[in-house]
Amino acid sequence: MASVLSLASSVHQRVADALASALPEAGAADPLLRRSDRADFQANGILALAKKAKANPRELATTVVEGLDKGGVIEDIEVSGPGFLNITVSDRAIVETLAARAADARLGVPVNENAGTTVVDYAQPNVAKEMHVGHLRSAVIGAAMAEILEFTGEQVVRRHHIGDWGTQFGMLIQYLIEHPHELDHQAAEASAAEDTAASGEEAMSNLNRLYKASRALFDSDEEFKTRARARVVDLQAGDEQTLALWQRFVDESKIYFYSVFDKLDMDIQDADIVGESGYNDMLVETCRLLEESGVAVRSEGALCVFFDEYKGQDGNPTPLIVQKADGGFGYAATDLSAIRDRVGNLKANNLLYVVDARQALHFKMVFETARRAGWLGEDTPAYHLAFGTVLGADGKPFKTREGETVRLVDLLDEAVERAAAVVREKAQDLTEDEIVERGAQVGIGAVKYADLSTSAARDYKFDLDQMVSLTGDTSVYLQYAYARIQSILRKAGDAKPAAHAGLALTPSERALGLHLDGFGTLIAEAAAEYAPHKLAAYLYQLASLYTTFYAECPVLKADTPEQVENRLFLCDLTARTLTKGMSLLGIRTPERL
Repeated sequence: MASVLSLASSVHQRVADALASALPEAGAADPLLRRSDRADFQANGILALAKKAKANPRELATTVVEGLDKGGVIEDIEVSGPGFLNITVSDRAIVETLAARAADARLGVPVNENAGTTVVDYAQPNVAKEMHVGHLRSAVIGAAMAEILEFTGEQVVRRHHIGDWGTQFGMLIQYLIEHPHELDHQAAEASAAEDTAASGEEAMSNLNRLYKASRALFDSDEEFKTRARARVVDLQAGDEQTLALWQRFVDESKIYFYSVFDKLDMDIQDADIVGESGYNDMLVETCRLLEESGVAVRSEGALCVFFDEYKGQDGNPTPLIVQKADGGFGYAATDLSAIRDRVGNLKANNLLYVVDARQALHFKMVFETARRAGWLGEDTPAYHLAFGTVLGADGKPFKTREGETVRLVDLLDEAVERAAAVVREKAQDLTEDEIVERGAQVGIGAVKYADLSTSAARDYKFDLDQMVSLTGDTSVYLQYAYARIQSILRKAGDAKPAAHAGLALTPSERALGLHLDGFGTLIAEAAAEYAPHKLAAYLYQLASLYTTFYAECPVLKADTPEQVENRLFLCDLTARTLTKGMSLLGIRTPERL
């Protein structure tokens, strides 16, 4: 089905046409239409245009009103103040537009047929290391952006750039060679294990034990340290035995990663995991191309790219080091090779990196280097969606009482436990298994929503009590609004949702309807600005407007059968919009709570 033109777009076009007719010398003019508390919409663009044309703004506004084609969409329009236009749309137009949205599986949201390919780089844990609270935001924000972009028509390629290369693997591999049974599972238990989380925890337990033992030996035994460093050389040279052991670390870590992502209710495909090691074969060529083109130069033996605008505390330029003086490759070489691969092989039109804000300077340098080298053109933007820090209740970076970084699995388990307690308290007809299931959906949803309802650039406090609250701006509030609608629809009996355009609407029906009509516009804005928090804000306002509607407008006890059907129609479209919006944020909407 074709996309549905929103009422805002329709009104905007009608006012723009009238404005162009009244002031043809201005050409295509923007009436600056926005929602208003004085009417449904207000157009503010006439003042600036009148000033530019040396015309009286109120007279120009009156001329615009006289030449406006209302077309059954605009019910009333008045000139206010020095030349504002206060515009009210008709009840019929609201219902008819919503009916067109309801008839479409996509709720009338358009698909951009000319969209390109976007590579989204997110959820980047490190091999042989536990995931902690710092890994939460990249995963949650990145997954939401991938879903939103895909919904608008983008071809999205997901990339999980895991840390699976580097000097620490020499230490780990050498230790495993000398202690070959340290990474063995208890085979019988592992093969019998059906619980993903349990097997993941076991995998990480093995890796943690191995890491601590190898680190202790590395720090205390110079001969072992020498052997470990030599093993790094073997790894980089592609030694068969070394690579086979390295692969064991990667495989063990993936078991753990998948268990954590499973808790997060997040689908991570193996084909999307292309870590640092995936670009090894490109590193030498990347450096050669940079040096031959003059983009990078040798400085004290290292291959560097210099920038006049980035200087250290000593006033000297801070370089991007692509290759170290000892021949080793830094993160820059890998990131630049990844750009070459994503643009050259994956044919990406956009690159989106969901990475900690502390990496801002690194990515500025990498992107500028890629532009100088010609790997990023004007038509291939790269954007660093930087996110802030997760804070504890004290406003400081979230730590345990012992000062350790909080394990992500512990945090998620506690969220689910708290949510299950809330569900159990409110549950009326749920079995224990259903309470456990809803607890997971509510708890994980609460964690995701708290993250996504905050602008990515801002820090936010991790407060589980607030996150699982039934009131306020929480996912639980949205989930309960959805469940309440489903309860009404179940109780409706023979009455079915149906739009009746001839009915007059109450103020709360109008407010809810106009907000529902703005869903497509909001999705486009969230996608263009890489701003999932705007979708979260839209959904919270939708649930709030529905709550007001529910309090003021009896649904099943409305005055006439037509009014019952029309209000059921508003309920149903609200539920569909909630569940679609929440799913784009990666949050479940249970039918019963």
